Amino acid sequence: MNKYLAEFLGTFWLVFGGCGSAVLAAAYPELGIGFAGVSLAFGLTVLTMAYAVGHISGGHFNPAVSVGLFVGGRFDGKDLLPYIAAQVIGAIAAAAVLYTIASGKAGFDAAASGFASNGFGEYSPDGYSMMAALVIEVVLTAFFLIIILGATDKRAPAGFAPIAIGLALTLIHLISIPVTNTSVNPARSTGVALFQGGWALGQLWLFWVAPIVGAVVGAILYKAMAGNKE
Repeated sequence: MNKYLAEFLGTFWLVFGGCGSAVLAAAYPELGIGFAGVSLAFGLTVLTMAYAVGHISGGHFNPAVSVGLFVGGRFDGKDLLPYIAAQVIGAIAAAAVLYTIASGKAGFDAAASGFASNGFGEYSPDGYSMMAALVIEVVLTAFFLIIILGATDKRAPAGFAPIAIGLALTLIHLISIPVTNTSVNPARSTGVALFQGGWALGQLWLFWVAPIVGAVVGAILYKAMAGNKE
């Protein structure tokens, strides 16, 4: 049970910190943190919680990561669905808390603002197509899994994996916020989409399919590259 709570809390922190920075701080007049600040916030959430609870649950905080680690032979399949459930519930809880806070400002409208949701086409931050969204989410999630599997390989320097993984997520956001608002994490996408309530739910399928496909591809590539010497 402890590991499921760790995944709940880790995913809560990821969504609250990352999406919270986007909703509350990104566009603050003259002092907003912008895309770079949001990217850093997402990376810091993973880095901090990987150190805090990674030794309890492995620090997945992402259904695609759990699937990728399973395919990569690093995770027991019996825990896959409970981990995903804990992650999605954590994301929804974080989105609910963020919605409550954001609603404390006059004029806030989750549907109109997008509420940090992921989207493509008309709802891409810079108007990128569905195909562009699919490709970037698959590619970035694949590399994310390669980095996770490599940084946590027993041959890698011990103790530094959370730094590499957190910086990887920062870089992923720096690349792709203009395209999809960056998912690579179906739980993160689901939590805020439920509160946006409209187009985000209609496009949510892509942000489950593409990250999971990317995670599987990344796991297969890493296994082929690393051989059996993990």
